[in-house]
Amino acid sequence: MAKVSSERKPLIIGNWKMNGMSATSRALTRELMQALHNHDACEVVLCPPFTALTQVRELISGTNMRLGGQNGFPADKGAFTGEVSMAMLRDVGCDYVLVGHSERRQHLAEDDGFIARKVFAASGHGLTPVLCVGESREVRLAGESERFVLRQVETGLSMLPHGASFVVAYEPVWAIGTGLAATTHDANAMLSSVRAWLCEKRGILAPNFNLLYGGSVDSSNITDFIAQSDIDGALVGGASLNAQAFAAVVLGAARGHTCTNK
Repeated sequence: MAKVSSERKPLIIGNWKMNGMSATSRALTRELMQALHNHDACEVVLCPPFTALTQVRELISGTNMRLGGQNGFPADKGAFTGEVSMAMLRDVGCDYVLVGHSERRQHLAEDDGFIARKVFAASGHGLTPVLCVGESREVRLAGESERFVLRQVETGLSMLPHGASFVVAYEPVWAIGTGLAATTHDANAMLSSVRAWLCEKRGILAPNFNLLYGGSVDSSNITDFIAQSDIDGALVGGASLNAQAFAAVVLGAARGHTCTNK
C-alpha cells in the first residue's frame, strides 16, 4: 500500500530526556551534524534538556535540523516556579514541543485536560505540538487500546484551533525503554485508526499532519516502521543519545520512505 502522506518527508524526533551536560550535548550535536551533513530526506528535530537548548540551537543554526522542547507550561508567565512557558521555548528558537509524554503522565500526574491546555498554548506561540499518546500493558491486555488512545487524541486536540499544525506520536507505554517494540502491523493499525478519526471527526486532510511511532525505535526496525502506510516518522528515545545510532535511524527512515514510494 502506498503511504497516505508520501509527499511529506519522514519526521524523526530525538528526545534526549534528562540526559546530557553542556559539553556532552554540544559534542553529540556536532557528531550528528557531521553524520547527517547535507542530508535532507528527513526532517530531523532535536529535543535536548532545557539547559542545552540555546547551545544546540546555535550549533544547528543554518542546517536542516530543527529544535524542540521536551515540555512546556500552558501559562505565558507567572508564579510557576521551575516551569518553562511555550513563549520561552519559542524565544530560544524551538519549532516543536513534546506534549503529554507518557513519562510526564505517569510520574507527574498530567491528565488529558492539562495536556490539551499545553497543546493550545504551544500552537498559540507558533510551536508545533507533538501530542504523545499510548496505552499501558494493562489497557492493551483488556482489549481497550484503540478506545483509550483515541480518547487521548480527542481530548488532547480539543482546544487546538482548526488549521493549526500538530503531530501525534503513538508510544505504547509498555514499549518505552523496554527493548520491546510494537509489531509494525500493530503500530500501523493504531495510527491508521488515529488518522481515520482525525479525518472524520476533525475534517483534517490526511497529508496535513504527521503520525509518528515511538517505543524502542532503532536502526534495526525503523525501515520497517516507516514503510507502513500510516507511519510518517518516529519519536526516538535511547537511540538518539548516540550520534551514529541516531543517524542510522534517520538514514533508515529515508530508505524506507524512498522504497515505499517508488
